[in-house]
Amino acid sequence: MEKEGIEESSVKLVGSRGGGGGESRWVDGSEVDSESPPWSLLDVNETTEGYGSVRRRLVKKPKRVDSFDVEAMEIDGSHGHRSKDVSIWRTLALAFQTLGVVYGDLGTSPLYVFSDVFSKVPIESDVDVLGALSLVMYTIALLPLAKYVFIVLKANDNGEGGTFALYSLICRYAKVNLLPNRQLADEQISSFRLKLPTPELERALRIKETLEQKSFLKTLILLLVLMGTSMIIGDGILTPAISVMSAVSGLQVKIPGFGTNALVIVSIIILIGLFSIQQFGTTKVGFTFAPALALWFFSLGSIGIYNLFKHDISVLRAFNPAYIYFFFKKNTRKAWSALGGCILCITGAEAMFADLGHFSVPAIQIAFTCVVFPCLLFAYMGQAAYLMKHPDSAERIFYDSIPDSIFWPVFVIATIAAVIASQAMISASFSCIKQSMALGCFPRMKIVHTSRKLMGQIYIPVLNWFLMIMCVLVVATFRSTTDIANAYGIAEVGVMMVSTTLVTLVMLLIWQTNLFLALCFPLIFGTTELIYMSAVLSKIKEGGWLPLVFATCLLCVMYIWNYGSVLKYQSEVREKISMVLMLDLGSTLGTVRVPGIGLLYNELVQGIPSVFGQFLLDLPAIHSTIVFVCIKYVPVPVVPQEERFLFRRVCPKDYHMFRCVARYGYKDVRKEDHHAFEQLLVESLEKFLRREAQDLALEINFNEMEFDSISVRSRDSGVPGGDETGELGIPLMHDQRFEETGTYTSEEIVSTMPSSVLSADEDPSLEYELSALREAMDSGFTYLLGHGDVRAKKNSWFLKKLVINYFYAFLRRNCRGGAGTMRVPHMNVLQVGMTYMV
Repeated sequence: MEKEGIEESSVKLVGSRGGGGGESRWVDGSEVDSESPPWSLLDVNETTEGYGSVRRRLVKKPKRVDSFDVEAMEIDGSHGHRSKDVSIWRTLALAFQTLGVVYGDLGTSPLYVFSDVFSKVPIESDVDVLGALSLVMYTIALLPLAKYVFIVLKANDNGEGGTFALYSLICRYAKVNLLPNRQLADEQISSFRLKLPTPELERALRIKETLEQKSFLKTLILLLVLMGTSMIIGDGILTPAISVMSAVSGLQVKIPGFGTNALVIVSIIILIGLFSIQQFGTTKVGFTFAPALALWFFSLGSIGIYNLFKHDISVLRAFNPAYIYFFFKKNTRKAWSALGGCILCITGAEAMFADLGHFSVPAIQIAFTCVVFPCLLFAYMGQAAYLMKHPDSAERIFYDSIPDSIFWPVFVIATIAAVIASQAMISASFSCIKQSMALGCFPRMKIVHTSRKLMGQIYIPVLNWFLMIMCVLVVATFRSTTDIANAYGIAEVGVMMVSTTLVTLVMLLIWQTNLFLALCFPLIFGTTELIYMSAVLSKIKEGGWLPLVFATCLLCVMYIWNYGSVLKYQSEVREKISMVLMLDLGSTLGTVRVPGIGLLYNELVQGIPSVFGQFLLDLPAIHSTIVFVCIKYVPVPVVPQEERFLFRRVCPKDYHMFRCVARYGYKDVRKEDHHAFEQLLVESLEKFLRREAQDLALEINFNEMEFDSISVRSRDSGVPGGDETGELGIPLMHDQRFEETGTYTSEEIVSTMPSSVLSADEDPSLEYELSALREAMDSGFTYLLGHGDVRAKKNSWFLKKLVINYFYAFLRRNCRGGAGTMRVPHMNVLQVGMTYMV
């Protein structure tokens, strides 16, 4: 995007944190490379009218003055990475919670896996049972254990998982985001954590350049991410349906006359109850469900060991993978069809990654390796041992293999576990939609944060009730777990294939893994998933069409929203007000300036938005102080509090206009306290003005020294030179702390300033501007919002007109917007209408 150094006469007070360069800084309208020494003399061409001469000036690089924390909740982990010194007890507590939230779906798979497999392959010999058992065991070991636990979980984005977390990682290292609002200063956010060069850097740079230059590759990656997200939400619909129906079907075995209608009604009642309790939050749900799931896994393992020793311990031969070959050799096409049932043993595996934001990597790894994996192996081996003696029980193997004396207790636990299984994909759906909204790929909806300790635990009311309605429709329509299972397999394998593709790209671009190892990942896991996909696609006519139709519809919604948002942003960039016009209007802006502070919310990170001109035309007067506030989401989970905001001055001093770019990660929380916002805004502006005056006084002082032939370096022995990254200024958020302690950390290297600089508050122009700011604050704040209508140009293609004028317009009218999105008080809002022709 074009750089507008001449448009904004400002000091953008940002500083590096050591290491990577590439940051730029604004000094009186000129952009200066941050890789220059902390002190340097530059020739700056004055572009403002009346300043045609070239003058020498001293440029310094103060630390970033990220001025104020506006709406961030004071909750653990909200302003930085999770603490690395998490106690083992905390990790174990989280691991216990994962049983109730993450592993419910995976844990209930023994209810229906062998029933579905042997509905396609009748049991005729031991090879059928041993081959199916070997397939199940190695599928669990290969995909959930080897792929997710040991590899994919490590591809998290500062503790956040899911397809959008992978996308945000890729967006940080390559500019593949279609919304062109990235700034060089964003790369200085500590949570970016860009890797240092490695021997594989050249290959990674080639991949980066290719991705950035080819627009169709950017679109392809976005579509891939959106498809994966759509499949996860599809899982959120199918998981509750199949899990609950499979558990309740046990009543058909023990209660005569309990038919299909009764099964459907009971399942729907349970599903409605499940979605009704989501509003209480993941923590409460997790601690409520975790004991039940722990008991369920204990029951699976115990019953499996009991059946293993009682019926046929020789099924341990299935550890020999040769039985997989024998199974396919004997059954050929039927065995390939049975893969569609075998894949059900890992349903919910994607929840381990998608739900990562609710927990932590060690917690999920400990729970799977120590509890889930061994219990599942024992459960499947026990069922296989029972089938060796009772091959006719394949259709209802789970309930038939339970000893009669404990049938009802296990049935109750199984039903509870099936209900809980739905929680994994419901939580994952919430996380994915939150991330997609933050990255501009989904219409805005209300998000409720249910925990003050863990940011990732959220509840989205609209999505929750939508999932409930869809689940009820699926159960009422299909009325059978067999058809739902066919649909389930396609959604699950689709999500895994998307993850494999994105993680491979992360390995090559970000991890810079050895090429051979990086290619082994898709070769092993991608090939396995393609084989499973070929099997489940054969069931499209038998229910497999459902996730494809749903994913396609959701994909269209997400892509249309992203497409329209990008076009709207590009239109705003083209139509922004030029600085020449602003200078022609003068400091009065062609109208009357009345006391007060106007906060104009817009999406531009540079330039003056066209909606401001509409305000000047429609309002009889404008506020004496104007702040352009840009709420911007960057591709990181969390932006630390002290790095969240950037200030800069817009136009000359007597205009009293400023810009604030508020940067949020896709996990950041914003609370609706506009009073704190306003107070912090004024305090931060005052500090910004003082620092600006201090900078200018320091610059003038050293200019005088230079003209007196005095060496700058001899006057400033405390400032590092050469390639060092010492900093002059102190972040405003820490000013008071430093004044109280009188000491500085090693990161804040402060030079000895002349007394003329330290007395910058005595500057009459500064005191006048501060008094004007206080007067404006006393008069109150007004929130200026533009209500934009997006229309396609008349010469656009018919398809573009259809998408923008109808579909995108419908989404904009029905999504959450305006004051609700910006978290501003309705009583202090002024809105004007704008039409953007795209």
